[in-house]
Amino acid sequence: MAANQGERTRRRLSTEERREQLLAVGARLFSESPYDDVWIEQVAEIAGVSRGLLYHYFPNKRDFFAAVVERESERMLRMTAAVPGVPVREQLAAGLDTYLEYVEAHAHGFRAFHRADAAGDQAVRKVYQLALAAQEKQILAAMAADPEFGPVFEGRPDVGLAVRGWLAFTTAVCLEWLRGSDLSREQVRDLCARALLGVITP
Repeated sequence: MAANQGERTRRRLSTEERREQLLAVGARLFSESPYDDVWIEQVAEIAGVSRGLLYHYFPNKRDFFAAVVERESERMLRMTAAVPGVPVREQLAAGLDTYLEYVEAHAHGFRAFHRADAAGDQAVRKVYQLALAAQEKQILAAMAADPEFGPVFEGRPDVGLAVRGWLAFTTAVCLEWLRGSDLSREQVRDLCARALLGVITP
């Protein structure tokens, strides 16, 4: 009887749940160590699965790391999606609050995502660069549709570069904040908001 109860307690994970578990383990390992120092066997051991099962989900380490990066990118894009009709200035503080809450709650995934640019594998770096490009495009689209900032685009060919630079700035600030900065979340939010408004305001 006890054995049967134990079996019921150890519920089999669905395919999606198992995949999410493996990606969460990968995010932690890749956030703590360079790409080349992470072994796929580590992931399987920590997750409590066979190496063969892991390879069933991800054919090789490159595909696995790319999936970790894509997972974090999709999360960030969902969180920072613009709300149609709401001015950018009003959305900025709320959007950064949500983003910083995510950075705190998913520090391993955030670090792993930004480690991808340092990976020696060009295919992995391409996944990261495409993810950043999607973030940049999303921000530019929201600004272009905004009554205040939309007209700025007409005479400012440097706006795209400015937003790209702001993303790099925000990343650097967040990574330092995670290392133990004395700044509160509100102070980091206000710093990042001022930085964006500063580079796009005429």
